[in-house]
Amino acid sequence: MWTRLKPWLKGAAVLGTAALCLYLILPIQSKIKLGLDLQGGVRVLLQLHTSAEIPKITPQVQGQVELVLQNRINGLGVSEPVITPVGTDRILVELPNVKNPDEAVRQLKDVAKLDFKIMPDAVVQRATRDKKYADDPNGAYKDSGPVVYSGADLKGAQAAYDQSSQPKIDFQTKKPAEFGQMTSANLQKWLGIFLDKKYMSAAVIQGVITSEGQITGSFTEDDVVRISNELNAGALPVAVTVIENDTIGAILGKTDLQKSLVASLIGLTLVSLFMIFVYRLPGFMAVIALIVYVLMLLGLLAGVKAVLTLPGIAGFVLSIGMAVDANVLIFERLKEELWSGKSLRASVQIGFRRAFTAVFDSHVTTIVGAGVLFMLGTGTVKGFAYTLFWGTVFSLVTAVFITRYFMDVVVENDLVTNHKAYGV
Repeated sequence: MWTRLKPWLKGAAVLGTAALCLYLILPIQSKIKLGLDLQGGVRVLLQLHTSAEIPKITPQVQGQVELVLQNRINGLGVSEPVITPVGTDRILVELPNVKNPDEAVRQLKDVAKLDFKIMPDAVVQRATRDKKYADDPNGAYKDSGPVVYSGADLKGAQAAYDQSSQPKIDFQTKKPAEFGQMTSANLQKWLGIFLDKKYMSAAVIQGVITSEGQITGSFTEDDVVRISNELNAGALPVAVTVIENDTIGAILGKTDLQKSLVASLIGLTLVSLFMIFVYRLPGFMAVIALIVYVLMLLGLLAGVKAVLTLPGIAGFVLSIGMAVDANVLIFERLKEELWSGKSLRASVQIGFRRAFTAVFDSHVTTIVGAGVLFMLGTGTVKGFAYTLFWGTVFSLVTAVFITRYFMDVVVENDLVTNHKAYGV
């Protein structure tokens, strides 16, 4: 189909593709997203655990956890986080440019389940007196009475200060009538507040509380901000633990980015010089096609807002090697046809046609391997597989169609007829 198109249509397609890619790429600083290994940040792999209430981690449970994590991360002010389900019971969270990695990890793994209970006097006294008892999730929680109101029914929570300038948490309820009925029925009783089954504080209900209340306790400023954020985001439906936690400094990421870019440019330069030195004019055309190829791959990354990682750059460079290899196969076949005495036009047509099978087979095997790696891999492995997959696809397109177009323009118009210009 490509060979039947008129030359001006082919040229328009190539120029249009290059122009579209440039539009998607520029300005490159804001269009190409960088992974944690290139800009610094935190990568956390979370393990989801079953419970008596949720005996199996289903895709729905995974989705609920993702939603809660997304809401919590939004509260942290992190831009462009990446949350990815891994298998059936894990979630990978990537947070770029995090100022306080430890606090971020803590917010991710805390369940943040808030319970209100009517507590007996003796339990309040023990919980207040004995800090170990109070911090034991199975201590005060076990004999402190039934849950009379859940944090899931809160409308919102905010960090604030009380009259003595101590940090506290103000909250609003979704069901003021229900909360008012509960407090009205328990006047002069202790209302205990538990977060993740840990005793926070307790106060005597002096009057009916409907739409607003407060949570006090031995909080720091960071505590009330974190807890408010968690309560606003909602409670995780299941408990989670951190099984992998990698923190990458911004300086290290910047250094890796600079080194990888320098290495890529050096590789591209050496490959370009080799192609021009060995294959002369066809090599020069292949270099131009290679530039279009680079624009196409960067345009794809910018267009779909993919994240470019260090392994992704490795897959990018490897796919460049595939593009060069395809041109080498085609040009060697072209030289063989010229040596056999065929005309320049016939050599180009036959060379591309006969080299196509080898080029196609080598690219398809790589595409299949990269596709399987992307489907089964996790984390940065996916970044490598993604760029390798699409880089190889674009390599096949540029070698078979774009390089062929450049060759046809020169040969069909008799712009260069000396066989020495073709490396013969």
